[in-house]
Amino acid sequence: MDSGVTFGRLAEEIAREAGEMLLAKRPARPEVLVTKSSPTDVVTALDQASEELIRARIKAARPDDAILGEEGGSTGGGRVRWIVDPIDGTVNFLYGVPEWAVSIAVEVDGEVIAGVVNVVPRGEIFTAVKGEGAWLAGERLRCNTGVPLDRALIATGFGYESRRRAVQAEVLAHVLPRVRDIRRGGSAASDLCSVAAGRVDGYYERGPQYWDYGAGGLIAAEAGARVGGLNGKPCNPGLTLCAAPGLFEELHDLLAPLDPERDG
Repeated sequence: MDSGVTFGRLAEEIAREAGEMLLAKRPARPEVLVTKSSPTDVVTALDQASEELIRARIKAARPDDAILGEEGGSTGGGRVRWIVDPIDGTVNFLYGVPEWAVSIAVEVDGEVIAGVVNVVPRGEIFTAVKGEGAWLAGERLRCNTGVPLDRALIATGFGYESRRRAVQAEVLAHVLPRVRDIRRGGSAASDLCSVAAGRVDGYYERGPQYWDYGAGGLIAAEAGARVGGLNGKPCNPGLTLCAAPGLFEELHDLLAPLDPERDG
């Protein structure tokens, strides 16, 4: 079995190539191919082109591995599975907001052991291998520690369905007076990397899928953050929560009574 480092290198190489393709081919207004959960939840032709490129490169290098992609679903079997988000932050990509990423994680026997998040417009590639730390441009990343909740800069995001957004607004109204401030970037993968890099102190969101947090979650964890869901659960679409130990618990205890996993 190849090592996490080997998987990480291949994932980084593929994420770089996908990012370069997206930059080269992105028109002023990319074509909206379809909508998903609502008219505001879009997929562009380049989402699909990016995933096709990533899948082709994985299959060329490792034909027996499984792949779970946002656009193409699950294919293959075996101990190794690649978790792919070809563009995390598609609406940002659509509008030219420079906060979108290519995210690739590698899972062995159900555990993520390598992850890459290429925040393409910023030219930043975040990487992590389990047990080897999180890195950006040769610098080891450390999340902010010792920050109390009332001084914490917290990132979050919102869903696309109107009833879910109404609940998220209600939750946010309780959180905002109790923290330093809120940031909303529009890419869960990038937000998790921002926790790792100390650009925000914490992050929570209702709705991210495995391909959104697979790589970014490992990167944040390897930078010292705690990553999970409510009440001891792992990250899941109900809620993903990330912060340094101490702040994680404070943020958790603020959110839990608000029932943030509900949709209306």
